[in-house]
Amino acid sequence: MVETDQIVVSLAHSPDSDDLVMWWPLIGVRGADGSPIEGDLGRPQVDTGRFRFELVARDVEELNRLVVGGEDVYDITAISCAAYPAIQDRYAVTRCGGSFGEGYGPKVVVRADSRFETLEDLRGAGARVAVPGVNTSAFMALSMAAGSFRHQAMLFSEIPAAVSNGGFDAGLLIHEAQLTFGEMGLRQIGDMGVWWEADTGMALPLGLNVVARSLDERHGRGTVKEISRILKDSVDCSIAMGEASRMYLQLNKGERTEWDDPELVDQYLAMYVSDLTVDMGSRGLGAMRAFLGRGHAEGLCADTGAIVLADDWEIER
Repeated sequence: MVETDQIVVSLAHSPDSDDLVMWWPLIGVRGADGSPIEGDLGRPQVDTGRFRFELVARDVEELNRLVVGGEDVYDITAISCAAYPAIQDRYAVTRCGGSFGEGYGPKVVVRADSRFETLEDLRGAGARVAVPGVNTSAFMALSMAAGSFRHQAMLFSEIPAAVSNGGFDAGLLIHEAQLTFGEMGLRQIGDMGVWWEADTGMALPLGLNVVARSLDERHGRGTVKEISRILKDSVDCSIAMGEASRMYLQLNKGERTEWDDPELVDQYLAMYVSDLTVDMGSRGLGAMRAFLGRGHAEGLCADTGAIVLADDWEIER
């Protein structure tokens, strides 16, 4: 099949390193301007069949808002696990590509000289907490742990500075800031993955990837399952080709100088590209059900009912 005959499929992901690493095999190693590098690595490293993938990096809360708002802007999109109940009738979850906190997770930080010491101190109106979005799993987990608290949503990358300069009393950190906040004079008062595991004994579901069920209507029965298999191949390939994955990160780091530290990148990828990322399996599904079930019980999300998996779903004849 020549490229002009391929069906274009859009895939939106967050700009953090684990998402960038997982999907580059679908398009090949490319620079920040979108141009492929010379040689074999500049081409897709997995068989994409009748599809040609177009990747878009956007803030995960922005993606949450788009999909929760009813817009099927992207055929495949990253979302926060907490956002899934609002879109379960339109999208199916892939078993691969998810992020789980296994004894670690989003961090709650304050200034070193802050009077706040525990998550309980944040309850009520006594603290101003910067959060990376009200649809994120991090926010839902903190709401479970701390109850109601005063908060303001902002871009995840702006939160450390907002706390450091005194604009907010505390901040909820996601992505690589979970590893670098100490450099800004901040200290941790809570880890949502630690809290969740102590409370449930499970991994904390954070990010998911979902596929629009309408793809079966547009391109034939079984399309969602077909795409899910290709995505799994991409995750497997990105792990197997670690050196190329790191090259891709360096070419697309932009202003993220933290990616110049190979030890930090390796540490972050080891945290969020795990066995559960390759296939969430029954352990990941069980964690999702427990997290969303508790969220529903506490009025933080809708009832999910059954979790629809892309690997198993097909439109009815």
